[in-house]
Amino acid sequence: MHIYEVLKRPIITEKTVLAGDLGQYSFEVDMRANKILVKDAVETAFNVTVNTVNILVMPAKTARRGRRVAIRKPKWKKAVVTLAPGNSIQLFEGV
Repeated sequence: MHIYEVLKRPIITEKTVLAGDLGQYSFEVDMRANKILVKDAVETAFNVTVNTVNILVMPAKTARRGRRVAIRKPKWKKAVVTLAPGNSIQLFEGV
């Protein structure tokens, strides 16, 4: 997998912006990505040093349609990246 296919989009919510003060940033990543690929992608794209990477698989959102259970949104993978002290990503600043 190419390094620029790993990161899909940043996740900018109220909770993730507050975690930015701790040096933690969240991204939606490809389902095939692992911690090593995410670390290399963030370090290459933003020119920072990554300490740790935590990966979560967010479950699918379902909805009832009579007796059937339909999937509204498919499952996706989220990565929470902790940067070394003194590093920051300008994309998240000022939001």
